[in-house]
Amino acid sequence: MDTHRRHPDEDEDFNSQPEDKLLIQDTNIETENLPTQHSNHVKRSSWRRPLLLIFASLLLAILIFRTLPPGCFTRTGFFWTKDDSRKESGDQYLIGAGKADITGPVVEINLMGYADPAQVGTGLRQRLYSRAFIVGSLDHPADRLVYLVLDTQSGDTAIRYGILNALKDLGPEYAVYGKHNVAVTGTHSHAGPGGWLNYLLPQITSKGFDHQGYKAIVDGAVLSIRRAHESLTPGYLSVGKTKVEGANINRSRFAYLQNPEEERNKYNISQEDDGSVDKDLTLLDFQRASDGKSIGVLTWFATHGTSLLGNNTLIAGDNKGVAAYLFEKSVGESAFVAGFSQANVGDTSPNVLGAWCEDGSGQMCSFENSTCSDGKSQACHARGPFFRTKDNGAESCFEVGRRQFEPAFELYNTLQQAGTPIRGTEVKAFHKFHNMSNYGFLLPNGSQVETCPAALGYSFAAGTSDGPGAFDFTQHDGNENTTSPVWRVVSGMLKEPTQEQRACHQPKPILLDVGEVDKPYQWTPNIVDIQVFRVGQLVIIVSPGEASTMAGRRWRDAIKDAASKSSEMGDEEPIVVLGGPANSYTHYITTEEEYAVQRYEGASTLYGPHTLAAYIHVTLSYLPLLGSRVPPALLKEEEEEEEPFPPDNSNRSLSFISPVVRDGHPLFSPFGSVLEDVKKEYIRASNPTISAKFVGANPRNNLRQEGTYVAVEKLITRPSTPAGAEWTSKEEEEVKEEWQVVRTDVDWDLVFHWRRTSEVMGTSVVEIVWEMGALKGAIPGSEADAGVYRLRYYGDSRSLSGTITPFEGVSSSFDLV
Repeated sequence: MDTHRRHPDEDEDFNSQPEDKLLIQDTNIETENLPTQHSNHVKRSSWRRPLLLIFASLLLAILIFRTLPPGCFTRTGFFWTKDDSRKESGDQYLIGAGKADITGPVVEINLMGYADPAQVGTGLRQRLYSRAFIVGSLDHPADRLVYLVLDTQSGDTAIRYGILNALKDLGPEYAVYGKHNVAVTGTHSHAGPGGWLNYLLPQITSKGFDHQGYKAIVDGAVLSIRRAHESLTPGYLSVGKTKVEGANINRSRFAYLQNPEEERNKYNISQEDDGSVDKDLTLLDFQRASDGKSIGVLTWFATHGTSLLGNNTLIAGDNKGVAAYLFEKSVGESAFVAGFSQANVGDTSPNVLGAWCEDGSGQMCSFENSTCSDGKSQACHARGPFFRTKDNGAESCFEVGRRQFEPAFELYNTLQQAGTPIRGTEVKAFHKFHNMSNYGFLLPNGSQVETCPAALGYSFAAGTSDGPGAFDFTQHDGNENTTSPVWRVVSGMLKEPTQEQRACHQPKPILLDVGEVDKPYQWTPNIVDIQVFRVGQLVIIVSPGEASTMAGRRWRDAIKDAASKSSEMGDEEPIVVLGGPANSYTHYITTEEEYAVQRYEGASTLYGPHTLAAYIHVTLSYLPLLGSRVPPALLKEEEEEEEPFPPDNSNRSLSFISPVVRDGHPLFSPFGSVLEDVKKEYIRASNPTISAKFVGANPRNNLRQEGTYVAVEKLITRPSTPAGAEWTSKEEEEVKEEWQVVRTDVDWDLVFHWRRTSEVMGTSVVEIVWEMGALKGAIPGSEADAGVYRLRYYGDSRSLSGTITPFEGVSSSFDLV
């Protein structure tokens, strides 16, 4: 695979060679020593040779020109020279990209996503990041937008408030970034630390709110915006699509098939691509005008962040974190940023081998309700590509990430020739808070309908085949008559739904009437974020919930149809994408037909059967704000209008998370001491697992953002005498040895494990594991060379008085042969 994208400034400068030399070398036409038997013919045809040379040179020029990125060169005389204006390739925008570490506490905090209190962090497989992308208008500097991709389960109200407040504190230079033009999306990874969400319901399994993790996300997100802002430069945007195979399936096909057959047939392309999920990946390329080089890419593709299973306890960005890591490493530029955003993710799964009963029966789970022979859901588990590997989903996670990365990278390398340029100087954004409780509106057919205060159905507690729930809850047919009477009591203890609420949510049997409970504070949002961005003909719907495959299509189609008919939206055909879950977390958004069968996604659609229709209706009502004639001042006025703002619970949330009291170490074994050392030698060809154990301390003492807990170091030898200098004695012919870092905890194949050994003494053990071969050659040149290596551990201990002291531990050196 070609891992270096050819840019216009790297193409050959034809003016640097004499014309005759260029022609001779590239056409292999000899001018001397022609065969003697043809000498008379040559003399008679001497006038033909110049014509042949001219013809060959023209043909060569045409062939070379066709390989160059369109719009990068303009004709000056016979040759072609660089032209940065590239008007035919799209309009110029102000573009920027930045990335920063948001890794929170990697141990002793519940992971966010599976809602399992027993899934508590024990280490780090891959650091988490915020990736920021900024687009602005060169003509109107106030017209600007920020799209954040966080390696988190979702965006969040408290996180967004924290980011916006921090941007205000940065001063007037950052005043252009505000409520209307900052989108906070999550990759939907289920392998990050929890405890940072704004509402009570998702805080329950994490024992409340964790301020350390919240601050890590906010600080990192703001730093990524600052880096993107500081990188702002004129540039071009181009967009393209490609197919991604083997990275997603529909985990609720029974619900999907309730949608009209005529509608489903529009997306049914083949047996492999039957339309039950979107296989398209959309890629937006950010290309600098000054040198034609890309500074980043932003992609949208739908697959759940559940490759790492519910028994995984290592922090990671799941399959989209892997895809972004592989892309950035393959480009090889430190400042390059690759964002892999979610799309209509609701009913998708990365566990592409389907749902099977792990009860010894060898049978697939039931189609309608995902249960096994005992009638329960607990044994029903979805299988990833390498489900037989007992690694809590790690190998499958890497594979699904690679399956997204490879077609995206191939598209990136051809986008200058095959992409669609973004045209139109407009950069517009709007954001509205909208109360989804009892919102009345007209459907397109003229029917008057209404949404409901948020509530969750019985099938919500059943979970999915990616992460089945507990007890006797099942999907599709779960209700108060098919489950224990205990749950009716529990439901009533929270709040007994009124008859009006029950009727509003029909056919959903309500288990948790969360939208009508505000003690000690709100359990889930009723006020939702409605946000859309526009850059030229590109329109980005920023969804606060997990839209199902068909729900996302209907939302996109409605916006595209309205934009196509509007004279304010330009002449180009609109390109509409959907990203999320963003800004707040409003669970799921299904079609009315999918809602009717009440599988997990329908039961988790908060505001009743007309939830999707309400989102579309409200979005369309504000779409005129994206028109080309709407002045920035009006958007500001809209932003400052009185709205039903959601609460910020970050400073009032409950927390029962125990702090770190102290760290201790065994007698005569200080922090960082080696407990189990490496072997003396490992054979590279066998892809060994190399590990060492150390006396550790709690990593919550220092999150080491923008740093690392672990490293692999290689011994490098260099001449001690500077290049060009002369050696005067044998002593000066010695070489200089130094250790060079070749792996950190940024890298997928270097894993940090932490284990508490005594609560009373505060002792713990750290294990560093280098999984050689885990990258599977996905990054050319990433394989470790033969040489001498060692492992290093960076820790921080806490005394009883609260003093934090850094320390290090180093393994013995070992040979890699």
